[in-house]
Amino acid sequence: MSVERREVELAANLARVEERITRACDAAGRERADVTLVVVTKTYPVEDVRLLAELGVREFAENRDQEAAAKAAACADLGLSWHFVGQLQTNKARSVAGYADYVHSVDRARLVTALSAAVVHSGRAPLNCLVQVALEKESGHEGGRGGVAPGHVAELAAAVAAAPGLRLAGVMTVAPLVGVHAGNPGAAFERLKEIARNLRSIDPAANMVSAGMSGDLEEAIVAGATHVRVGSAVLGVRAALG
Repeated sequence: MSVERREVELAANLARVEERITRACDAAGRERADVTLVVVTKTYPVEDVRLLAELGVREFAENRDQEAAAKAAACADLGLSWHFVGQLQTNKARSVAGYADYVHSVDRARLVTALSAAVVHSGRAPLNCLVQVALEKESGHEGGRGGVAPGHVAELAAAVAAAPGLRLAGVMTVAPLVGVHAGNPGAAFERLKEIARNLRSIDPAANMVSAGMSGDLEEAIVAGATHVRVGSAVLGVRAALG
C-alpha cells in the first residue's frame, strides 16, 4: 500500500474512533478533553507512527520493549509520549526507563524496585507508573496478563509512591475474560473506578484511569476512564502471526 493510501486509511479510522470517544463522553456528561487517546502500535511499522503523528496523535503505546525502544528512538524528533502497556520483566526496566513516559503495567514490588533504580541511575524526570489491576483475581482466578489482585492495590501503590524516581499516576486494567466480570466490561470498569477512588486517598494526584480498548472504549469512558488504549480500530486488524 502506498504511503498516501495508508495515510487516508489511518485518517478515516482515527476519525471514526474520535467520533466514538466524543459520543461516549457526551453520553457520560464528560468533556472530550477529559479522555486521552493512546494509540497502540504494536506490530505496526514506525512509518505508521509518523503518519499518525502528522494526523495529530501524540500518545503511543507498545507492549514489547525491543519494539518500543526502536520506535521511540526512530521518532525522537517528534516529541511524542510513550506508554509501556505490556508485562514487564525486571531486566528490561532500565531500557524502558530510557524512553517511556508512562508504565501502565506495574504489578509487583520487585518491578517497583527495578524501575526506581533505573530512573535514579539515569537521572531522568520521574517515571509515571500505573498499578495494573487483575480484576479476575478478585474471583480467585489467576490470569496470564499480569496485574495485582484488587485487595493488594493499596500496598503496591504505596510502594510506588514511596520509591525514588517514580510517580504514582493511577491504575490500569483490561476487561477480564474470566471471573465475575467476564463478558461485562462495563461492570469491570465500574469496579476499577472504585479502586481508583480509593487510590486517590494515597495520592490525590494519582488520577489516571487507563481502561478500554477498541471493543469496549465506550464502557470505559462511561465508567470514568481518562486514557483509552486503542490499536486495531485505528490501525486495522493485525495479521495472524505464524
